[in-house]
Amino acid sequence: MSPQSLEEYTEVIAKRYKRAKYRSKIKLLNEYCEVTGFHRKHAIRKLNNFKFFQKNKKNKRGRKSIYNHQAVLKIIKRIWLTANLPCSKLLKAILPEWLPHYAKTFEAIDPNTLNLINKISPATIDRIFKPVRAKFFKKGRSCTKPGSLLRNQIPIQTDQWNQFIPGFMEADTVHHCGDSMAGQYVLTVNYTDLATGWTEQRAVWGKGEAGVLTQTKHVEQSLPFALRGFDSDNGGEFINEHLFKYMTGRNPDKVQFTRSRAYKKDDNAHIEQKNWTHVRQWLGYNRFDNPAMVDLLNELYTTEWNLYHNFFIPSVKLIDKKRDHSKIIKIFDKPKTPLQRLLEADDSIVPETKKEQLRTLKLSLNPFELRKAMESKIAKAMRFAYLPGNINSEATNQKIPPQE
Repeated sequence: MSPQSLEEYTEVIAKRYKRAKYRSKIKLLNEYCEVTGFHRKHAIRKLNNFKFFQKNKKNKRGRKSIYNHQAVLKIIKRIWLTANLPCSKLLKAILPEWLPHYAKTFEAIDPNTLNLINKISPATIDRIFKPVRAKFFKKGRSCTKPGSLLRNQIPIQTDQWNQFIPGFMEADTVHHCGDSMAGQYVLTVNYTDLATGWTEQRAVWGKGEAGVLTQTKHVEQSLPFALRGFDSDNGGEFINEHLFKYMTGRNPDKVQFTRSRAYKKDDNAHIEQKNWTHVRQWLGYNRFDNPAMVDLLNELYTTEWNLYHNFFIPSVKLIDKKRDHSKIIKIFDKPKTPLQRLLEADDSIVPETKKEQLRTLKLSLNPFELRKAMESKIAKAMRFAYLPGNINSEATNQKIPPQE
């Protein structure tokens, strides 16, 4: 039997098979297997899923989708790309914050379209984004190394997910070393607050203790809350006499200085996540061995970068977890930006005057303009990564997808 004859025969049997009752289906199936030589299970799948019936599935029952038109997809996709590809639950939380700025930056939104976007659910976002997400899929790796010094004097701290008071921070370094850790290169020192998710980043030249201490002091001065705890890994840039004395030598504002267990990255899960979302996704894995990049990155980190991530990018926080036999059940709160979590803090922790300053500052910001300024400064900094003398000048850099 030729392929064309088999197709025609299958179509005839499939039509009869679809309308037949149970007993008749058995006879039709026996006949079809005997003629074609197909295995019984394969024959059942072929008859049930024959393309003749696939064509008629467009007439399935149920109401038509109200979200599958370009006006809705265009607006949500543009916000999704500018916000650096958040998941649907985070994107749903972003929309009310970003839509007013969209109208100012791009174009006015039709009231009916705006109403649809405000009512859209995370599940619907996943459905309409299914063909889009695959185009912008990215993945990465970590590149930090542990060290050892003063370990006996610094206590180990683990399982800090249940911290709800702003001021307890985790810190880690991101190595912009390319494929080799030889010689000197730029590092990003990453800081994140456990309670609010507030992040700060600073660039340093090499793993010198003095440089990390200087940037840590600068970060503490720029925080909108008091520093109460400092947790790091076991790298020598953190576990040293300079930083130890700075944190623990104060009276009465002594800072609780703790460290993670050696080779246990999960102890610093908060900052390890931020290493990827707040540094690697933007700057990639190139080697930055030009000292001029330190000032360029710090100028970016302390302006648009900080405002964009802390004022407009939400995250979820683990509020409870329990074990049910071998399964751990986790409960998360609603997605909120670090600023929103900070404004919810008690006035004794964050003064009302500071909160009012942050609210006023946010009114003057536009996330689309911040993103545009960030990309311009990143492009300027990246030009230094490809200057002659850079051992990885031909390396491919992972870039943030362009806005559309």
